[in-house]
Amino acid sequence: MNPAAAGLVQSVDWQAIAPPTLTAVAALAVLVADLFTEERRKPLLGATAIAGLAAALLALIPLRAGDRSTFCLTTDATACSYTADHFTLVIQFLVLGGALLTAVLSLTDTRRELPAGEYWFLLLASAAGAALLPASRDLATLVVALEVASLPAFALVGLRRGDRRSSEAALKFFLSSVTATAVTLLGVSFVYASTGTLHLTRVAAGLAEVPAPLDTLATTGVALTLVGFAFKTAAVPFHFWVPDTYAGAPLPVAGYLSVVGKAVGFTGLILVTVVAFPGHARVWGPVLAVLAALTMTAGNVAALRQSATRAGGAVRLLAWSSVGQAGYLLVPIAAAAYAGGDRIGATVAYALMYAVVNLGAFSVAALVARTRPANRIADYRGLYATRPLAALALGFFLLCLAGLPPGVIGLFAKVAVFSAAVDAGLGWLAVVMAVNVVVALYYYLRWTALLFRAPDAAGDSGAPVSAEGDRPVPSRRPRPAPAAVAVAVTAAAAVVLSGWPQPVLRFAATTLF
Repeated sequence: MNPAAAGLVQSVDWQAIAPPTLTAVAALAVLVADLFTEERRKPLLGATAIAGLAAALLALIPLRAGDRSTFCLTTDATACSYTADHFTLVIQFLVLGGALLTAVLSLTDTRRELPAGEYWFLLLASAAGAALLPASRDLATLVVALEVASLPAFALVGLRRGDRRSSEAALKFFLSSVTATAVTLLGVSFVYASTGTLHLTRVAAGLAEVPAPLDTLATTGVALTLVGFAFKTAAVPFHFWVPDTYAGAPLPVAGYLSVVGKAVGFTGLILVTVVAFPGHARVWGPVLAVLAALTMTAGNVAALRQSATRAGGAVRLLAWSSVGQAGYLLVPIAAAAYAGGDRIGATVAYALMYAVVNLGAFSVAALVARTRPANRIADYRGLYATRPLAALALGFFLLCLAGLPPGVIGLFAKVAVFSAAVDAGLGWLAVVMAVNVVVALYYYLRWTALLFRAPDAAGDSGAPVSAEGDRPVPSRRPRPAPAAVAVAVTAAAAVVLSGWPQPVLRFAATTLF
């Protein structure tokens, strides 16, 4: 063989790319199987999806050393498009675990309200993109992974056919995401024009040596790329789509977006700032610090204003809470501009805690929605009297989000984020965060207290009512086992992490890049 031709042969590490590949294969298998599966056998598609996600999670075990790379340049083995390092594996565990819990939570809805074949294919396709994104080490792969994760999510939000709110939510989500993608692609094109490369490590080196005539173009490219990812993370002022999208989407999809969708945005933001644009920290550091302060403040203030009697109020409160939590997640990334990339570990630690407890809260909301489709905050009054275990679990999740004992993991995660800001010299941002944590205590504790109050005989006694909140449901539906399983798994995980937080907090003190 010609030696020159041999140098062009690209080797593929199939084991390294197994997690997203297995998820994508499962998506295709479900899509094809749906064509030949009778309606009464549609539940088998859900079992196939869960099996595929479980296999993808197991595929992470052989990669735990975190030293695998593939799709590298034949002329430079250090410039690779796919890297399975410790950061990648942790985020893949988060997104695949979140997708698996979402799949379990969705089993009841796909039997009653949602088209099973389309739903499972879209969920798996989105999860495959989300699993690919943290391993992406060039801008082209990063954008492709971002879109593979996002495009199926539009359809998932609007999959409840005939529901006007669902269609409206999908449209708002689609328009905001398309705008983000356009801005991101423009920024990436400017960066490529300035550096002549797409690999993140080479981009970092290229930006450090940009000729003076191209410096403005490079800086503009960095800023536009950050704006695009700010849309994905729901940072202020790009957060307007969140409450309506979460309220209009099926509850499992809203939980998926709040955890996996958010993880996708923050992972991309970390990769472009810390890995690709460290030389332009003077540009993105102050911007992200201001965005963090605005995002946590806007989210918490809006959550305070949620009416207890508004239909969908519980989901809207969780939506605005997720915006506030996004502000906390931005803090260590901003701190990395001043104190180095080792601060990113605090974002990863916080994201792991948030993923567990937020999916748990949506799982309880799914339980309550079986008999209270309106899902008002007032519908949770006296929940302890009718569903004591669900009430205890939701109370614990809310205390974790608030950072109060016995939700120790939430407290420790907030301390890690707070310390990252202080160590980076961002004292003013630490003060803003402390004020917002106190503000958030009010609506978290108000909802927690409502769970244990005596049911209101006038209408909050726990009797099933319609989505409009004024007509009784003909009969009480049985408690869906899948939602109960999701609540039990997330509650157990939150309790274990509160008693043994070291596995999560280890990332707060670890240099991931």
